[in-house]
Amino acid sequence: MITIYHNTRCGKSREGLEILKKSGKEFEVREYLKEPLSEDEVSSLLEKLNITPIQLVRTGENIWKENYNGKDLGPNEIISLLSRYPKLIERPIVEKEKSAVIGRPPSKIENFL
Repeated sequence: MITIYHNTRCGKSREGLEILKKSGKEFEVREYLKEPLSEDEVSSLLEKLNITPIQLVRTGENIWKENYNGKDLGPNEIISLLSRYPKLIERPIVEKEKSAVIGRPPSKIENFL
């Protein structure tokens, strides 16, 4: 099953959702701001994305800039923050069984499918 981790207020996320709809493939939408990811789910996504925790952080978000920027945080601490503050997670993310992609730019989703 394909899953898109979606933020309805994000233009890139909406573009990614449209790409999935046009693909004709079956998928589910997870609005991760309403249903935050657990630490285990964040860890699993990181493995599928093949990136480090800091690479999943939206470092331009105020939560990050005001509280965590420049601090020496370990991977587990960042994973915990991503679970606690889902707004910090890059978006959109499209996930399959064994892999995932951050849809920035959204054309990465087309290539991924």
